[in-house]
Amino acid sequence: MSEPIEKVSIIISKGSLEGVYPGLIMANGARAEGMDANLFFTFFGMDAIHKKRWGNMKVATVGNPGLHIPTIIGIIPGMSAIATKMMSSKIKKLDFPTIPEFVEMIADTGAGIYACLASADLFGFTKDDLVDQVQGIITVGEFYEKAAGGPIIFT
Repeated sequence: MSEPIEKVSIIISKGSLEGVYPGLIMANGARAEGMDANLFFTFFGMDAIHKKRWGNMKVATVGNPGLHIPTIIGIIPGMSAIATKMMSSKIKKLDFPTIPEFVEMIADTGAGIYACLASADLFGFTKDDLVDQVQGIITVGEFYEKAAGGPIIFT
């Protein structure tokens, strides 16, 4: 019999609806099961915790095999908007929280929410650019310290 998971750390690196929701769902599920959870937002995933961007996530249509459309269709102007509207409608029908609501809800459960220092430096972000739920902008090494003792999931 395997040991139960007590802690999970999730890296969110993609800045699209389909890139952010899986990590948020997993973190929320971990907290609901009584596990400690850390979220580490890096690279384009930082859009999900950026004050001016977190409510405007889109579906990536170019090169997204999950859409089951040829890449050439994805480059047609407006396709991303159409795919985003369709996905947002499905999310709303399922009564899922929006990304801002999800981040707030997960933070309220005591999960750790962190931004990647290297990515913040790369994009010129400061703590003031990020939502209040972000506990800090940390190095990869500091993230590994927080993740110690549990699995790390990269989405």
